[in-house]
Amino acid sequence: MSQDTLRIALVQTHLLWENPKGNRSILSRKIARIDRETDLILLPEMFPSGFTMHPASVAERMDGETVFWLKKLAAEKGAAISGSIVVRKAGLFYNRLVFVHPDGSLDYYDKRHAFTLAGEDLVYQKGEEKIIIEYKGWKLCPQICYDLRFPVWARNTEGYDLLFYVANWPEVRIGAWDVLLRARAIENMSYVIGVNRVGLDGNGYNHTGHSAVYDALGRQLTFGDKEEVLYATLSKSKNNRLREKFRFLNDRDHFILE
Repeated sequence: MSQDTLRIALVQTHLLWENPKGNRSILSRKIARIDRETDLILLPEMFPSGFTMHPASVAERMDGETVFWLKKLAAEKGAAISGSIVVRKAGLFYNRLVFVHPDGSLDYYDKRHAFTLAGEDLVYQKGEEKIIIEYKGWKLCPQICYDLRFPVWARNTEGYDLLFYVANWPEVRIGAWDVLLRARAIENMSYVIGVNRVGLDGNGYNHTGHSAVYDALGRQLTFGDKEEVLYATLSKSKNNRLREKFRFLNDRDHFILE
């Protein structure tokens, strides 16, 4: 069913290191306390484990415990839920964003840009396909953390309504996160959401959140820098009016990715 508004909950949370069961328990309690009408719940990158380069210890299959847990929660809340997990397939590992619909169906996106500074490219397979998710009459474009630095990959050639990033983006580079989220919104005339974690990870990197929502003009609609659930309500018709008024996307360059 198509609807004009999309109500979002951003779960900005501390993550236990390489402890999927513990993180699912913590997140179950946080999600259970969401008492607003919500269409989409967003979780950080690698929310069951933190941003680990030891995938063998935490990897799951697509019919594993975490996906089952996501489907159960989505059905209970009547909302889609999305975040990335470590997936093993045919002996290879993927940093995979899973988008679970309330009816249990799912879409997934494998991270395109592996974070070479941390050696992610040495242990995870990079994704090859940009996807668009159809949900309640909205076109959603999911991406993961380091993808944010590469505007060509996010370019709005599909007419999507919402571009969202799930991340483990550390405090030391948080200035880039803030600027790039706003830039992606402005250049793509789209709502943009970034969902980040907080707290120290197993490698000693601190995370300060800065989860945020921006509209098509780069105006910040919500922002947080502590452990909390953030909320935003997006309007498709409002975004379309901005596009029709300014028509910036009509002047975009055409290109082919190779």
